[in-house]
Amino acid sequence: MSTAQLDRPESTVLPATSRVLRRVGQLRHTSPGRLRLILAALVVLGLLTGLVAGLTAASARAGTDDLEGRAQPLLVEAETVYSALADADTTAAQAFLAGGLEPAELTRRYEADLVRATTALTSAARRTPANGAAAAAIRTLSADIPRYAALVASARANNRQGLPVGAAYLSTASQLSRDSLQPHAQLLFRSAQAEVDDGYSRARSTAWTALLVVLLLALLVTLVLAQRHLSRTTRRTFNVPLVAATGGTLLLTLATATVLVGQRAHLSSAGEQGSRPVAMLAEARILALRERGDEALTLAARAGEGSLETDFDETDRKLGALLDDLAREVDVEAAVRERGDYVIAHDKVRALDNGGNYEGAVKLAIGATTTRTFAGLTDGLGRALDGRKDVFTHEIAAAGQGLGLLTVLGPLLALAVCALAAAGIRARLEEYR
Repeated sequence: MSTAQLDRPESTVLPATSRVLRRVGQLRHTSPGRLRLILAALVVLGLLTGLVAGLTAASARAGTDDLEGRAQPLLVEAETVYSALADADTTAAQAFLAGGLEPAELTRRYEADLVRATTALTSAARRTPANGAAAAAIRTLSADIPRYAALVASARANNRQGLPVGAAYLSTASQLSRDSLQPHAQLLFRSAQAEVDDGYSRARSTAWTALLVVLLLALLVTLVLAQRHLSRTTRRTFNVPLVAATGGTLLLTLATATVLVGQRAHLSSAGEQGSRPVAMLAEARILALRERGDEALTLAARAGEGSLETDFDETDRKLGALLDDLAREVDVEAAVRERGDYVIAHDKVRALDNGGNYEGAVKLAIGATTTRTFAGLTDGLGRALDGRKDVFTHEIAAAGQGLGLLTVLGPLLALAVCALAAAGIRARLEEYR
C-alpha cells in the first residue's frame, strides 16, 4: 500500500450509498433535479403497485381456486363418508329387526351406503396430504370398513338361520362403527372443515391486499402532489399526461376494489350460508341416524332399556339443541316437526317393549308409519344439506370471477400510469434544455 493511500483521510472514501444520497440531496436544490426526483418516485411507486396488484390478484385467485377445486370437494366427500357410514349402521340394524330374509329395499340401501362411503373415501384420499390426522383417519377407515362389512354379513347369515349369535355379530359391528368408523369419519370431516377455513384466509390474501391499498394511496397522493408542484412552478393548471395517469390510477383502484370487495362478499356468503350450515346439517342428520340405530339395536339385543337407550336420550338432547341453532339460519321447521313425531313413536316403541310386547314394539319400530316419520326427518335435513352445498359451490365460483383479469389488468394499468407520468414530467424537463 502506498504512502499516499495511507495518508488519505478515511472521510474522502465515501461508501456508494453515501454518494448516492449526496447526489439525491443535490438534486433537491434545482428545479430539473426536483422533477427528476418526482419522476423517479412516480415510476417506482407505479411499478411496485403493478407488481403487488398482480401478486394480490394471483394469490386471491389461487386461494379461491383451491377452495373450489380441492377444499370444497373434500368437505363434500368427507360429509358423504360420515353420513353414509352412519346410515349404513342404522340400516343394517333395521334390516336385522325384520328377521329372516332382510327386506330387499333395506339391503340395497345398506350396500349403496357402503359403496358411497368407499367411493368418497377414495376420492378424499387423493385430495388429502400423505401425512397428518386426516390421512391417518383415511387409512383406519380403509382397513375397518371391510371388517365392518364382514361382521354385518355374519350377522345377516346367522339371522336368516334364526341363530341368536347373529345379534352378537350385529352388536360387534355396530360397536366397531361407533368406536372407530364414525369417529374417524368425523375426524376427516373436521379436518376438511379446517381446510375450508384455512382456504378462506388464503383466498382473502389480507397481507397482499393491505400492501396494495397502501401503494395505491401513496401513488395517488404522489400524483396529486406532483401536479400541484408543476402547477405552481410552471403557471399551468393541468399537465395532461399526469391527469391521465391519475385517472388510470383511479381506474386501477376502482377495478381492484370492485373485484376484491366482491370476492370477499362471496367468500363471506359461502362461509355463513354454505359451509357453516353444511357442517351443522350434516351433524344433525348423523345424530338422527344414531337415534334410529340406538332404537333398533336395543330391540335386537332383546334386553330392554340399557346404555343404548341412555345414548338415545343424550343424542336427542343434542339434536334438539342443534336444530334450534339451525332454525336461525336454515328452514328446518319440517324437520323439527318430524323429529317430534318420531320421538313420540319411539316412546310408544319403548312402552310396548317394556310392557312385554316385543313383537308389537318391533312391528311399530320398523312399520310404515314410523319409517315414514323418520324418513321425513332425515330427508328434510338431507334436502337442506344439499341446498347449502349448492350455495357454497355457487358463492365460491362467484368469488373467483374477475381475479384472472385483474392479474393481467393490474400490472398493465400500472405500466400505463408509469408511461404517462414519465411523459408528463419529461415534457417539463425538456423546457430546461
